[in-house]
Amino acid sequence: MWNDILNHFQTLEHRPLERMAILVGGLLLFWIIEGAIPLFPLRYKKTKLRHAGVNFVFTVIHLIIHTFLAILIIKLSDWCASAEFGLVYWTNANILVTIFIGVLALDFSSWLVHLVMHKVPLLWRFHLIHHSDTNVDVTTGLRHHPGDSLLRGIFFLLLIFISGAPMYSVMIYQTLVVLATAFTHANISLPVKLDKALSYILISPNMHKVHHHWKQPYTDSNYGAVFSIWDRLLGTFSSLDIKQVRYGLDRYYPEEKDEDVLELLKKPFGKLEK
Repeated sequence: MWNDILNHFQTLEHRPLERMAILVGGLLLFWIIEGAIPLFPLRYKKTKLRHAGVNFVFTVIHLIIHTFLAILIIKLSDWCASAEFGLVYWTNANILVTIFIGVLALDFSSWLVHLVMHKVPLLWRFHLIHHSDTNVDVTTGLRHHPGDSLLRGIFFLLLIFISGAPMYSVMIYQTLVVLATAFTHANISLPVKLDKALSYILISPNMHKVHHHWKQPYTDSNYGAVFSIWDRLLGTFSSLDIKQVRYGLDRYYPEEKDEDVLELLKKPFGKLEK
């Protein structure tokens, strides 16, 4: 059974339709759930479908960039295997430990790049497009400027290099992060105690919604993608009564333009609003 599972994930990168089905399936699942148990009554500029269409443009661009990055990911992971380079080889890890190291290393890359984009003004120009969405729902998860997507790919490659993560470990993590992204951005209302319990291990929906609060220091916290360990251990965890959360930005980008695709694409290269 283990060999079948590993072989499935080892070659998943070569089956784009199956990977797309996971992405679309996750989006549709949480789209339905957020319609049934919404957290907030979101006020879209026009309709939820139009809002989704704007974010879908960025999703398509993100997937195109990842398609090219996937070539580098495969080559780097294969090189690590042939050269026996990386933590999984230096520690002679078995399969389970290899998955554990690979998944945690790649999740750390997600936390680290997110932190860096918030702390470096030049990079924040690209990442603020994600935060400019004033109606956070399941479609917000892949609303990333191309510059943001490219930087995420660079950090992902860096942690593959350090960890030596084989492709089955890489694809297990990418499957987890796709589903986690849909889950944490979805406009769903979980029981407070359940959400809090989840947040001790995973990034829960309410935990991530705090990150989308329009004011600092909350915006500069809760950077994790799948696991909450990095925020809790490295001092970037914060909590806030979910009823106090308000989406968007208190500066940099006017709320009335948060669904203007061309303005969003051009914004990193222009003057930021104060």
